Amino acid sequence: MTVQHDPGGFRFFVPLPDGDAELAYAPFGDDILDLHHTQVPPSGQGLGVGDALVRAALAYARSQGLQVMATCPYVQAWLRRHPEERPSPGAGRSGRTGA
Repeated sequence: MTVQHDPGGFRFFVPLPDGDAELAYAPFGDDILDLHHTQVPPSGQGLGVGDALVRAALAYARSQGLQVMATCPYVQAWLRRHPEERPSPGAGRSGRTGA
C-alpha cells in the first residue's frame, strides 16, 4: 500500500474504495507536528493501514527534523507499542527554520 502526503491538507492518506484512510496533523510551533486524528474506513480496517499512516508521518517528521506530539488516541497507543519509532530530539535536518 502506498501512503500519500497532502501537505496543503496537513494529512497522510491512503485511497480506499469507501473513502480515504487518513492521519491528520497540524504544526505546533516551528518544530513539532501534532498527530491529532486517524480514521480508517471499514474496507481498510485490520489490514495495517493505520500502522502505515503512522509510520509515514513519523518518517516525514524525522526527515524534517521535527518532533511529534500525539493527541490522537490511536497514535498514542501505537507509540506505546513502538517507542523506538518516535523521532529523537535533534534527529533529521539541522538548522531547520520553518514548517
